[in-house]
Formats: sequence, C-alpha cells, structure tokens
Amino acid sequence: MAYRDLRDFLRRLEEAGELVRIRAPVSAELEITEIADRVMKGPAARNKALWFENVDGKGIPVVINLFGTPRRMAWALGVEDLEDLRRRLEALLRPELPQGVGEALERLGQVLGALRSIGLGPRRVSRAPCQEVVETEQPSLDRLPILKCWPKDGGRYITLGQVITRDPRTGKRNVGLYRLQVHDERTLGVHWQIHKGGAEHERAAREVGAERIPIAVALGGDPACIWAASAPLPPDIDEYLLAGWLRGRPVEMVRCVTQPLEVPASAEIVIEGYIDPREQRLEGPFGDHTGYYTPPEPFPVMHITAITHRRDPIYPTTIVGRPPVEDYWMGKATERLFLPLVRLFLPEVVDYNMPAEGVFHNLVIVSIRKRFPGHARKVIFGLWGLGLLSLAKCIVVVDEWVDVHNLSEVAWQVLGNVDWKRDVVIVEGPVDHLDHAAPLRAYGGKIGIDATAKGPEEGHPRVWPERIEMSPEIRALVDRRWEEYGLA
Repeated sequence: MAYRDLRDFLRRLEEAGELVRIRAPVSAELEITEIADRVMKGPAARNKALWFENVDGKGIPVVINLFGTPRRMAWALGVEDLEDLRRRLEALLRPELPQGVGEALERLGQVLGALRSIGLGPRRVSRAPCQEVVETEQPSLDRLPILKCWPKDGGRYITLGQVITRDPRTGKRNVGLYRLQVHDERTLGVHWQIHKGGAEHERAAREVGAERIPIAVALGGDPACIWAASAPLPPDIDEYLLAGWLRGRPVEMVRCVTQPLEVPASAEIVIEGYIDPREQRLEGPFGDHTGYYTPPEPFPVMHITAITHRRDPIYPTTIVGRPPVEDYWMGKATERLFLPLVRLFLPEVVDYNMPAEGVFHNLVIVSIRKRFPGHARKVIFGLWGLGLLSLAKCIVVVDEWVDVHNLSEVAWQVLGNVDWKRDVVIVEGPVDHLDHAAPLRAYGGKIGIDATAKGPEEGHPRVWPERIEMSPEIRALVDRRWEEYGLA
C-alpha cells in the first residue's frame, strides 16, 4: 500500500496499537534517547512507536521508533512480512535467473527501465504540503526539537533526514541517510562517509571547480521514502524510483524554494541550503550504531537558505547506539530486499544474514549450494566485490542446510567444521568508515571463513562425517503419539 504521508502511517500504527502518545513534557537533550532505548531493548509487548507531544515547549511533536520491529518495518514498506520484499523482487526478476555478471547487469538495467516505463519514477507537482510555511529571511534550526542523543555527543543531531544532492557532472540525484550535526542555528555538519553517494558528489564538485553543492534535507513523507534513503543502491540509481516501486505509485516531488533541487511533496519539514566543497569543519563526537563514539573528523558544512514545513509539522527522528535499536530493522529490510540482487551475481547463494551483533558491516553469514572445490572462497571474494558488501569485515560461508538466522546453529557448524589453518582467508581491503578497530581510516583486515563440508580435493583426506538425524518414520510416529506420552 502507498501511504499519503507520515501521518497516514502513524494513523495505521495507532489503530493497530503500535503507537504510544506521551503527553508528559520531555527534553530533547538525552531524555528522549533514554526513553526510546529502553523501549527498543525492552519486552516485545512494550516496543512501540513513540509520539512525544510536548518536547521542550517548541510546539512540534517528535516521533521515534517508527521502524523498531519487523512488523512495523514491513508495514512501512507496504508488506505484511519482510520476506514479502524478497518475494516481490524475485517475482519481478524471474522467470529465469541470469547466468554471469554481464547478464545480471543487463537484467538489472531492464528491471529499472521497466519501473520507469510503467510510471513509478518520481513525478513533479507544483504545490506541496511541505511548503505551507516558508522561511527564507531568518530560517533557524533552533525552532526544531532536534535531539542530543548521548552525553558526549558533539551537539544536537538530525538522524532521520533524507539528504538530497545531485552529481554536478551528470545531474543524477542521490538520496542518503546521513547524520547532520547542528553547528549553530544556520549551519549543519554533513557526515557523509567516503563510500557514500553524497561524498562522491563532493569530490566531483571539487574536480569540476563548482563553488557550491545544492543540498536539501527532507524530514518525513511516506516511510518508504525515509527507508529508501538508507538503501545501498548502485550509483546514479534514484532512491525515489525504488520508493515508487515499493509504494506502487510515484513519489510526488516539488521544487525547492531556494535551491535547484526537488524534495518529496509530502514531507513534514525541508531544510534547504548549499555546501562549499572547499569548506570543512570538525563534526562529532557522535554515539554511533557501533555502540561506541565516533571521534571528531572534518566534514562538509551545510549553509541553510530556507526551512519550509507544514503548518503543524511532526519531527521524525531515530537514535543509534549499541544494538539492537531501530536501525537494525531498517538494515534487515535492506538485507531481505537485496537477497534476489545478490543472487543475480552469485546464483549459488541460498540465504544470508547480517545479525545485529555485527552492526551491519562486521559479519555476513551466507549459505550456498556447494558444487566444486573452492566454491566457498569464490563466494567470499564475490561478496567482497558487491557494492557495500565490500566493507564486510567477516564473511562466513556454510552449507545450504544451515539456517543462517539461527546463530546457535551457525556457531555449532563453524566451530565444529573449520580447520583454522586451512579454511580461513585473511586479506586487507576497504572497511566501514566507522570501524574503530582498523589501523587506517576505512582500510583494514578482513576475514573469510569456509565452514562448508570438505573433501580430499580441498585438502581433507579423511571421510567427512554424516550429520546425526532421526529417521522420518520415527519422527512421524512420535508426532502421532505425542499426547500419549503425557509430555504436552
């Protein structure tokens, strides 16, 4: 289903008992974080989206933990279960999976072209709710209930903004979910890491000698648009095209009032401005999704030229920190949706899991249909060559019968089946910008572990043992007689 806007989604959550309104006055400095963190990590029955109606007397309510369970994350993207995302994309990619990288790339291009041709690309409108109020004379961030999340953060941070830029060479749009530090009422620090599309636009601007990079930050809108900003799409693929496919209808866009950009018309708040590609300022520290503070580093500065919003805006936000928190489920949606795309390049992949304990980039567990010696290593290096999976610090490959989402089963398989001298690959390469263990920024050691069954052709001359399993006949017998045993 397509939500008209964030409010439409909030209504669904409230009607389903998935939203709690908090009328007590609260502070945007640390207090909301502590409340939200307890809710995210507490009992499942208490894990609800939160609507804070009275934040620091600013008159703008704050909503948080919108995507904090698999159910709410699935609803946000128009499905009942996150696995439905995979099934929808698989149906689009069939009838036959391609063979080889060239055919996979061709198929991906055909799919994206099909989405455009059936009218799911963004559509421009002339009037928009996000521009009911326009502030260009004295736009001020101080009017917004922006959170300070953790005690040692460098300041207040916007954490759920769709950051919109265009490549100064091609004009192609990029939308990223980057944190933004409030330096003062009219400037923001833009933390786009070196592997991200926004950072590429900054590099391109310096190369062509551009003096300014137009930038806009959209808060709210259809939740599919919010999530799409976090999706690791190939360069030059419009995130709002993906959002349109998820919604089943185009994302309506409106021109900014001071910058040559377009933003989702249904957004709650839009911040417009520009970046001077020659200017940087220290940004941070920031309590990050690794569970540690990211230290201060120089990042670009956004100078604000306008703030537009609805007459009664709602401020959406999130917190990151020691997992699991809300962003884990945003990442899980990405994992489920992108499984068919991984299979385009590596058809032997059965499933994969990026568990919360690995904070997205530290651990990828993948099961494969093994067919030849060295097959697991082929998959390890193949994944290290795929988009942002190239940043994975540890890839573990298991046989197809292993449930990659059952960490106990994975640990049993790995610890019992791996010879640490023979089955481990250690290399150096790109790692996540936030990886504090790497000796160099965004570059460090990575490990691949082959936990599949081995034969003589892979250096294991002994007979590989057979797994212990009860016969199907006895399992069926015990199923039939279970109540007789008095153990129910």
